[in-house]
Amino acid sequence: MKKIAFKTLGCRLNQYETDALASRFHKGSYEIVNYNEQADIYVVNTCTVTNQSDQKSRQSIQQAIKGNEQGLMLVTGCMANNHKQSLMEMPGINYVVDNERKSSIYSIVEAHFRGENPDPEGFDEDLFSYDSAYKTFHTRSLIKIQDGCDNFCTFCIIPSVRGRATSRPAKAILDNIREVIDHGFKEVVLTGVNIGRYDDNGVNFEQLVAQILELPGDFRVRISSIEPDGFTEKFFDLFHHEKLTPHLHLCLQSGSEATLLKMRRMYTAREFKMLIEKLRGRYPDFNLTTDIIVGFPGETDKDFQDSIQLAKELEFSHIHTFKYSIRTGTRAERMDGHLMEKIKNQRSAIIRKISEENKIKYFERMIGKPQRMLVERVTADGVARGYGESYIPLRVKDKTLVRNQFVNVVPEKLYFGKETEMWAKAL
Repeated sequence: MKKIAFKTLGCRLNQYETDALASRFHKGSYEIVNYNEQADIYVVNTCTVTNQSDQKSRQSIQQAIKGNEQGLMLVTGCMANNHKQSLMEMPGINYVVDNERKSSIYSIVEAHFRGENPDPEGFDEDLFSYDSAYKTFHTRSLIKIQDGCDNFCTFCIIPSVRGRATSRPAKAILDNIREVIDHGFKEVVLTGVNIGRYDDNGVNFEQLVAQILELPGDFRVRISSIEPDGFTEKFFDLFHHEKLTPHLHLCLQSGSEATLLKMRRMYTAREFKMLIEKLRGRYPDFNLTTDIIVGFPGETDKDFQDSIQLAKELEFSHIHTFKYSIRTGTRAERMDGHLMEKIKNQRSAIIRKISEENKIKYFERMIGKPQRMLVERVTADGVARGYGESYIPLRVKDKTLVRNQFVNVVPEKLYFGKETEMWAKAL
């Protein structure tokens, strides 16, 4: 039995695709091992959204090559699309597989060990022909519903490395979810590049989610990162359904109207704020997280202050903070007013501090309010850890709890460890 190790960087879409590949290899009698162990095959699913992502991807590749020069090395993901030629010239890499052919990696490895010399570009392009992910690295099951993006924000390279927006057939998605529920998963996470723009022969995102919520079984549905321009007030009604979790990661990127216009975002800060206020008006404890980019070309002190103000007003419980990073070929690369790294670092630290303050404020507000926790792991000393439906990280001292179990709990107090969590009591 050959051993295979996976390393995933970047978004949940990459995580889904790695989970699906791991399931296919497990079905094919390969042994899945940790990435820092000796293996016969290494697969690195890369990210290229920032310079830091490129750096981490290269480090992960070098880690496997240095640890085991005889292992078969395959590199895939967005960096494989963005820097294909340089990766193909990198010693120790056997195959570079682009996103469009990522689902063929099992066939490429099988052909290699039959003594063939397969060319990844000889395989058909197919964004959705992945096996259902039952052998995953997560308690939650990620479900890919869409790929690619047509927005072409001026800072973003994703349309170049993921292609134009393409939606997976609704029937295939529903069948996929039925299968993972049969495998015992209790939470599914809908993921893609721009899921709000989902459209399969007239079935839009709202209609797709409504169909998913009517599937039988004791499970819940979480929506991954979504763009505000693909999210409507009509969708709010669905959050009354007990299976749909009251949490969204709604991408803001900047609180400045001027900066949003330069970014070519499809909404204004005013529209974003109004959407959130209406949502919170109906669901006061709704949990919102977001992305903010600091140091975009031409971002003035006033522009940054606008981002600060909106981050505080909307009380995001977590802000994924990015320092603007030049991506070759994007329109932002050619803009005037690129900021010094020192200024980016200072602004990033300010937003991260606001993020932590918001998180503490939200968690304190949730003390005493019941949550349905999905246990993700249980430590040796009997502490069960997982997330409530509001995406609150919870800790429960109860040795009777087991992984992948729903349990009703009440948050009691904050826990300040490596990450801020909440202690809760099982009901």
